[in-house]
Amino acid sequence: MKADEHPDERVRLDKWLWAARFFKHRSLATEAVDGGKIQLNGLRVKPAKDVKPGDRVDIQIDATRFSVIVTGVAEKRGSAAVAQTLYTETAESIAARERQREERRFAATPGDDLHGRPTKRDRRRIGRLQEG
Repeated sequence: MKADEHPDERVRLDKWLWAARFFKHRSLATEAVDGGKIQLNGLRVKPAKDVKPGDRVDIQIDATRFSVIVTGVAEKRGSAAVAQTLYTETAESIAARERQREERRFAATPGDDLHGRPTKRDRRRIGRLQEG
C-alpha cells in the first residue's frame, strides 16, 4: 500500500518491520523492538506502537544500522519489490553503511575465524601456548 492511498493508515511497528522485510519472522521484529534495537522518531518504543508514513525508524541488525523514512504501511508481508516501496533509506544511512562495508573489507573483525568450540587439535595448540 502506498502512502498517498491512505494517509491516516497506521500499523504496528513489529508488523511493519516484518512486512518491510527487515526481519524474517514477526517474533524476531518484536524481540528487536523490546531489546532497544529499533527506535521510532528517535525514541525507544514498544512493538505495538503505531507507525505511519513520514515516521523515521532507526534499525540495528547485528553491526548494521539502517535509518529509514516510512513511505507506506502494510499489514501483510508481500514480495521484496512491494517491501521496498514501504520505506526510503536516508542518505546518511546509505553513506554510513558504505563506509562500514569498506572498513570490514580491509580489516577483519577479531574472532571472525572462530567457529564454536575448539577442536582437539586447537586444544593441543592452546596448551602448548600456555606452557610457554
